[in-house]
Amino acid sequence: MGLLFAVTLVGAPALAQAPSGPIPPKPGAEVQQAPKDMPKVKVQVALVNTPVTVRDARGEMVHDLEARDFQIADNGVTQQISHFDMGGDPISLVILMETSSRIEALLPQVRKTGILFTQTVMGPSGEAAVVGFNDSVDKLQDFTTNGDLIENTIAHLGEGTSGSKLYDAMAVGVEMLSGRPEATADKPGRRRVLMILSEATDAGSDAKLGEVLRNAQLANVTIYSVGLSTTRAELQAKPKDTRPQLTPPGTFPLPPQPGTPQTPTSEANRYGNIDILAAAVWAVQHVHNQIKDHALEVAAAATGGAHLSTFKDRSIEKAIDEIGGELHSQYTISYTPTGADSPGYHEIKVNVVRNDAKNLKVRARPGYYLAVPES
Repeated sequence: MGLLFAVTLVGAPALAQAPSGPIPPKPGAEVQQAPKDMPKVKVQVALVNTPVTVRDARGEMVHDLEARDFQIADNGVTQQISHFDMGGDPISLVILMETSSRIEALLPQVRKTGILFTQTVMGPSGEAAVVGFNDSVDKLQDFTTNGDLIENTIAHLGEGTSGSKLYDAMAVGVEMLSGRPEATADKPGRRRVLMILSEATDAGSDAKLGEVLRNAQLANVTIYSVGLSTTRAELQAKPKDTRPQLTPPGTFPLPPQPGTPQTPTSEANRYGNIDILAAAVWAVQHVHNQIKDHALEVAAAATGGAHLSTFKDRSIEKAIDEIGGELHSQYTISYTPTGADSPGYHEIKVNVVRNDAKNLKVRARPGYYLAVPES
């Protein structure tokens, strides 16, 4: 009888012009504001969903695994899988798009991506909503299965102000997704996916990254991100004004907030040695402290998604296509936690148990934070 090898979950390495005003929402669509107080957890989590991506030694997706090939533990306690699917559960998608004047040169490319979202990411049974953000967070299109509406909304994105309330926009996206139906043991549901096209820069948000990610984990939201680059935008932009500027492009005239809290990325970032997965866990556990570096990578790692940069040889279109391919080729595993109901951070570990498991790489969400139930 052959030995069974276990592959333990490992975090994937993650590695302008005068503003023309905020984007007006479509007629009848209310402007979304990030919740001032993030929702409190009043009951213990009933269902935990985790997307699981499995690749072989060549980096190719593995499609022939079954539920019996997986073992899942919550705080070290083995769990019973209640729902298992490979790429079939329909997707509820919120598309967050930065529309600030800082990425003006990239907006023509972004406006062409609508068909990729409808054909590659949503799939035939998916639904999507579109949210734009700069100094404001604007719901541009509510959930719809009509691909033409999504494509038209993205094609007509307007340029906003120079701000970027990324975390507020993420909070709105998580809140929108939290109401979409989820899979249970006896009926299919929807996978909740938040997809961000943005720089990894936040300016002016009330929300904190850690609390947004804590709520995303509890709502079983998976975050994917396509990193836009101001530097790339500036290189592609045609010179418009050669007069001396008061501040460098992409910066603000006001000084930053005094003091920077020490985080898992603050020192390591100086030397290029960053543990993104550790930073993701730290952010969720310390919601009132802010991680300023690698926010998109941290968000993806915390929820089992992926971050793809577009600075080098990967185009925006290619990044979206890669994410769509992964979403429709990954496994979805659900369980109701048993024997692991203590408050605090819960570590999730996913193992593949098969004779060839030592040659496989598994990526899944690292865990979730369970608050003390309110009386």
